[in-house]
Amino acid sequence: MSKPFASALFFLLLASCARRAPETDGANWLMYGRTTDDHRFSPLNQVTEQTVPKLGLVWSRELNTTRGLEATPLVEDGVIYTTGDWSIAYALDAKTGNILWMYDPKVPRDRAYFICCDVVNRGVALHNGKVYLGTLDARLIALDAKTGAPVWTAVTAENKAYSITGYPRIAKNLVIIGNAGAEYGVRGYISAYDAETGKLAWRAYTVPGDPSKGFESKAMQDAAKTWEGEWWKAGGGGTPWEGVVYDPSLDLLYFGTGNASAWYRALRGKGDKDSLYTASIMAVHASNGELAWYFQTSPGDNWDYDATQPLMQLDVTINGQPRKLIMQANKNGFFYVLDRQTGEFISGTPFVPGVTWASGLEPKTGRPLVTPAGYAGSKPVLVSPGPGGAHNWNPMAYNPSTRLVYLPAKAGSQFVHAPNMSWKYDADRNNLGDLATYEGPLNAKMLAAPPPQGELLAWDPIARRAAWQVTYPVQEGGGVLATAGNLVFQGRADGIFAAYRATDGQQLWEFDAGTGIIAPPVTYLVDGQQYVSVMAGWGGSSALFNAPTEGKVKPGYGRILTFALNGTATLHAPAYGHKEPPTPAMPVTASAKTIHEGGLLFNNQCAPCHGINAVAGPTPDLRYLTKAEHAQFDNIVLGGARAELGMPSFQKIFTPAQVHAIQAYILSRAADSAKPAPK
Repeated sequence: MSKPFASALFFLLLASCARRAPETDGANWLMYGRTTDDHRFSPLNQVTEQTVPKLGLVWSRELNTTRGLEATPLVEDGVIYTTGDWSIAYALDAKTGNILWMYDPKVPRDRAYFICCDVVNRGVALHNGKVYLGTLDARLIALDAKTGAPVWTAVTAENKAYSITGYPRIAKNLVIIGNAGAEYGVRGYISAYDAETGKLAWRAYTVPGDPSKGFESKAMQDAAKTWEGEWWKAGGGGTPWEGVVYDPSLDLLYFGTGNASAWYRALRGKGDKDSLYTASIMAVHASNGELAWYFQTSPGDNWDYDATQPLMQLDVTINGQPRKLIMQANKNGFFYVLDRQTGEFISGTPFVPGVTWASGLEPKTGRPLVTPAGYAGSKPVLVSPGPGGAHNWNPMAYNPSTRLVYLPAKAGSQFVHAPNMSWKYDADRNNLGDLATYEGPLNAKMLAAPPPQGELLAWDPIARRAAWQVTYPVQEGGGVLATAGNLVFQGRADGIFAAYRATDGQQLWEFDAGTGIIAPPVTYLVDGQQYVSVMAGWGGSSALFNAPTEGKVKPGYGRILTFALNGTATLHAPAYGHKEPPTPAMPVTASAKTIHEGGLLFNNQCAPCHGINAVAGPTPDLRYLTKAEHAQFDNIVLGGARAELGMPSFQKIFTPAQVHAIQAYILSRAADSAKPAPK
């Protein structure tokens, strides 16, 4: 630990910078993190550690979906603005849950193939009577806040591989939006649009393009020196797929960038270049998008360690000098603290045990000290954390009284990284570069390890240690809310929505939401009454893959839940799923070799939507296909008969023989699942 930072342990935190009046008004929740510092802290204190046992359901609103609900509801003057699956926007009465309006942007359902991590949306932005929404087909739409009618629409990307799942951010009179799609070979960027007209103001790329066409800026020219080969043909990646934060005092925008395309260094060149600005935290000037500074958390990323996790601002005094900080609990297992004016590295500390990809960080620069076990060129390695990360996009919160950051963490996740050296870019399929399935001894080692452990972690960013942690029976926890009532609210994958005492983590209250929760809750006032609302609907990549080690995950129909003191409503959650084991629709006649090949193909290409080993989460469980559906199998998979339902044609991906192998594997899984469990 450096002496200047160590001395900070003995200094008090400064109060946050002066905020605009709407930010200090706890009655509303007007932006993603409630305030521009993204603390997700509410000054409301009707619901406290003493009164929270009286918290009860006031209303629930079913949204008729089994897909993921990840949005932060925004609340202004008694109206909730939020989003569901397929980028559908809602306005609801905050006291009753009555839907005031709904806007469906009619995203083509075959877009599902070009979305890595479910058809989710993490929320809207509010500004000057408008609601701003990003869509899965890469549109930015301004809606009238009172009616939901479209005011303007901007197409942010022409390439079908781009999508938007993150929330927009307002900076002065600009709407800032990023994009996703690195898995499918795109070039990342963020864009700024005039909030009134939708006219593009500027665009800032995150990775360099084709050198023969010139570079848009010196930042891109410098970045090109850190790439090898013809990287631009596969896009480069580096997409800023999560949101952007803004410091109005510095007029700087901050955002994180995602993985490179292809995933693996060995497929991008010799394996010793950094591939800027992938896996980086970037700061750009809000007026024109020019780069102010960057900090790369995982140079030459080889592990899908996106740096797109939430960024939180904090103002402190160190050695008598005020410092403006920005903090992130990164996928890669390190909690970073940077100077947000300059990008200077201040500290980086493992916040979960068992990080194996790096032994630590270089003290002055923060560059990771990658271990031989973490990277071996084209050879397979077993690495922790896995691609899901020690912490992903799920928002964290900060309480200025306890001076603790509360975040959902995951310890012990592992993944076998095995580059497929025969990989070549293909615009019609994902371009991670790991299309081969590894079947060596590292798989057995990974499966023999204890399952990952999910926890709510209270992290002291100054002391650089955990103050407390609460382990839960599932790997995944939802986003977090902190309040002046000395409470921390969080939902989790088994459907439990809980309140904890902020000072020591003691659980004080819980409610079964009927389905898993990944979204963060919010709190607000209407007519003097404090309410707490949360979107409940298990989804995202974790839900789609439905890994067998994840524990008591609860898929189901999604809903919005709202609570207040002395609430007496009862939740009537519709039944979901199959009560009985599957019955094979027809006998399995394929050879063991064909079934094995079908399993490899399924877990490579089909599992991201239909679950590992064909055990599905929120999407249809293919083990339960009927004989009639099996008769249509080729027409569905190759012919696109269900494209309008989100199942596109895989004609460019699979041959007929491969489809038959996949079908044989699904039938074999149905037969295996129908057998009684061993005693």
